[in-house]
Amino acid sequence: MTKKKKILMLVENISVPLDPRVWAEARVLRDAGYEISVICPKGVGRDEESYIYLENIFIYRYRLPIVGNKYQAYVAEYSFSLLFTFFLSLKVLFKHNFDVIHAANPPDTFFLIGMFYRLLGKKYVFDQHDLAPEMFMVKFKGRMKLLYRFQIFLEQCSYRASHLIITSNEAQKKRAVERGGCYAEKVRVVRNGPGLKQMELVPPEPELKRDRCFLLAYIGVMGSQDGVDYALYALNDLVHRRGRQDVSLVLMGDGDYAPNLRKLARELKLDEYVNFTGWLERKDIQRYLSVVDVGLTPDPQNGMNEFLTMLKTMEYMAVGKPVVSFDLPEARLLAQDASLYAIPNLVEDFADKIELLLDNDELRSRMGAFGRKRIEDELGWEHSKKNLLLAYESILSINSKPTASLSDTVLTRG
Repeated sequence: MTKKKKILMLVENISVPLDPRVWAEARVLRDAGYEISVICPKGVGRDEESYIYLENIFIYRYRLPIVGNKYQAYVAEYSFSLLFTFFLSLKVLFKHNFDVIHAANPPDTFFLIGMFYRLLGKKYVFDQHDLAPEMFMVKFKGRMKLLYRFQIFLEQCSYRASHLIITSNEAQKKRAVERGGCYAEKVRVVRNGPGLKQMELVPPEPELKRDRCFLLAYIGVMGSQDGVDYALYALNDLVHRRGRQDVSLVLMGDGDYAPNLRKLARELKLDEYVNFTGWLERKDIQRYLSVVDVGLTPDPQNGMNEFLTMLKTMEYMAVGKPVVSFDLPEARLLAQDASLYAIPNLVEDFADKIELLLDNDELRSRMGAFGRKRIEDELGWEHSKKNLLLAYESILSINSKPTASLSDTVLTRG
């Protein structure tokens, strides 16, 4: 009888099951017969239990410290999370055991835990959600170049310490091969993508539009790099410069930049046009998406977003809604004709593209239908999860070849 394989998943920047990618991966692996444990931070207002057994998945959580100074917070948060994650991993080891550590970034520091457990014969998987060095440069506006170079070093260590690297798109895979010196066979692409349940439309509730004809939407994390302020400035252009009183915006999500966004909305006199919902349950997101007219992906060109696959874009597409985004390479590759593309970081053009869609019912319908079909045929999670399972088979197969250690790969390609 084959022994059930066990996987420990690590995530630092968001709680689980709130993290859509980690939770989707955990459920796929569980359904494939793996036993799954997760270590993550506690949420705020949700996911606050220190331990919960949810949908046959063991979840262990810790509370992140609150530090005022953002530079100190950056070091304190990642140091604290690394320490507590390691302590909790020992708890999971003795209580459940595991064969694989699957670490989601950012940060790129979990390779230290991976290297420790490699000594015990465990496999290490590096699931690269974001390009952490580029994210660091965006958050700190190009300052602290020495720490940026240190981030590059941590990324290199993460690549080399891993038996398997998972990226969310081909652009990130290319970076792992070119910047990380990894063999292409070691890097597997598992795209973010909505599942079938996220494509289900619900009966429309017009009252969610707050007595306005059109509703714009943003879904997701609200950090300084996510460009939600561009969405607010575009709405300000539509409402106050162009005199459109027929449009409002719902912002579904939260993040460390959300207080700044609420303040900006007040300063722009947009309070009656903007609805900050915070994090919502999936059923409530579907309620809003069923009446939304245009989905916004305002992530600006900043040296990082050009390489990211935006899950929110695919969520809009999944329910047949047209998208407006800035013209970034990965954005265009992802959405194709389901989106209109504004000149990067130009608010006026972003507002132009929104207005073009608001004034053209037929265009909205055509773009929405194209996007939904693209999700159904190629980008949905049902397609991506096959790649995840194949990736795991490649490192857990009885006949798979051993992977070189970190010390070996320093002088060779990873």
